[in-house]
Amino acid sequence: MVSDASLNDTGAAALTPVSIGVDVGGTKILAATVDSHGRILSRQRIPTPARDVQATIDAIVTAIETLVDSHPGPVDSVGIGVAALVDGDRSRVVFAPNLGWAEVPLAEAVEQQIHRRVVVENDANAAAWGEFRHGAGRRFDDAVVITVGTGIGGGLILEGRLRRGAHGMAAEIGHVTLVSDGRVCGCGRRGCWEQYASGSALVRIARDFAGDRRGEAHVLLSLGDGSPEGIRGRHVTEAARHGDPVALAAFAEVGLWLGRGMADLTAVLDPQAYIIGGGVSDAGEMLVEPARREHAHLVAQYGGREVPLVVAASLGNDAGVVGAADLARG
Repeated sequence: MVSDASLNDTGAAALTPVSIGVDVGGTKILAATVDSHGRILSRQRIPTPARDVQATIDAIVTAIETLVDSHPGPVDSVGIGVAALVDGDRSRVVFAPNLGWAEVPLAEAVEQQIHRRVVVENDANAAAWGEFRHGAGRRFDDAVVITVGTGIGGGLILEGRLRRGAHGMAAEIGHVTLVSDGRVCGCGRRGCWEQYASGSALVRIARDFAGDRRGEAHVLLSLGDGSPEGIRGRHVTEAARHGDPVALAAFAEVGLWLGRGMADLTAVLDPQAYIIGGGVSDAGEMLVEPARREHAHLVAQYGGREVPLVVAASLGNDAGVVGAADLARG
């Protein structure tokens, strides 16, 4: 985890320009002042206004201005990570389904109010860059960062660079088809990876397993309202930590599917490592180990391939703001 530093430091450090990173999600906006070493100096967290573009932009600006006013030295740039498709110029949100946005010139709108350079990036790309520069990816030049949350996001670090594709929209890996004619995805297609290896998938699988194996799921069921339908993601993690066999089986199933998807990516990208982050990764080895095992098993079948490492991310929820700030620094 990135450590906080005191804002009371004086001398040359206070005169060194810093950047601000912002992570815009469907329910909250996280913003932080970040120095060139990836250290967070101060933070702001505010709710995301419900599907209101201008209100959200104003909230972003308020968070930035609060951080600027509290910092004793110069702030030279701002990076904003958004759960969205972002254009190749890193300035415009093309589509953000969780925010209800389409074709929003976010960089320009914020720059006009804060009078500093603004860079916009997909949130998973920002988190990937944060892990590469200041987290678990520092020792790799070729890595795939996978964020396992409500869905699956990804970022590609190849030859030490963040690869965004020809139009800035690469690494939407959660929508790789893993099961032909499989579960319907929110994107409109069937069988997408995130339908089998995400936080949403974990909850669905845990509910199904608990319904079939009630006698073994007493810890898991007791954390909710006693019914499979009352199970939430946090319940699965807590129950698994207490050894609930059904919760552990749900993590093993999600890990299995995660490993299968990684094996397909290995055939295409041949990375040194996969770095697993996102909210579900808080479960640690309960998720990572079954993914690592299935991935290694499938890659070994290719014959002669090196098996990439599979490791947990290290920055937690700070990855997005740290990466966005670093990208803004240029």
